[in-house]
Amino acid sequence: MSRARAGPPATARGARRAEYRARADYTGGVYGSMLAASVVIGAGSLGSFPRAELVLLLLLTGVVFWIAHVHAQLFGARLAQQTPDRRIVLRVCRDEWPIVKAAVPPAAAVAASPLLGLDVQGAFWLALSVAVAGQVGWSVAAALRAGATRRLLAVTASVNLLLGLLIISFKIVLKH
Repeated sequence: MSRARAGPPATARGARRAEYRARADYTGGVYGSMLAASVVIGAGSLGSFPRAELVLLLLLTGVVFWIAHVHAQLFGARLAQQTPDRRIVLRVCRDEWPIVKAAVPPAAAVAASPLLGLDVQGAFWLALSVAVAGQVGWSVAAALRAGATRRLLAVTASVNLLLGLLIISFKIVLKH
């Protein structure tokens, strides 16, 4: 069954949404997922954190790195070209938001881990697995958005899975 291409968006809002989807960048999601996995590794190697602390650590680290990326975008590259106005600031904040969004699933996994009967170490492993799955998912979403071939989709998924497994190997090495 073939899908007919939709015509141009009927509204200005629809046009803005289409433009946003066309230029969507998933780098922050991949980066944020790797960051979340690294936070779990670091927290897990230091001892047993209570779940609430790990949830907060994941979310707050995502927010801090989001702020850092927004600052770098606005005052690193953009300031040399033009003074950022409110529209640019809001766009950069929105564009970098996937860094924070990527921290939410691992944090939610930690929060839900007692419902699954997991101890603290089980919660760490669940959060780490969710972060790596997110990393692979964000990279595949980016490749799909870019119109990548199936082969390139497989390559990006494999590379990100290998990077995730490398992070997991750090947890294993640091624990023993």
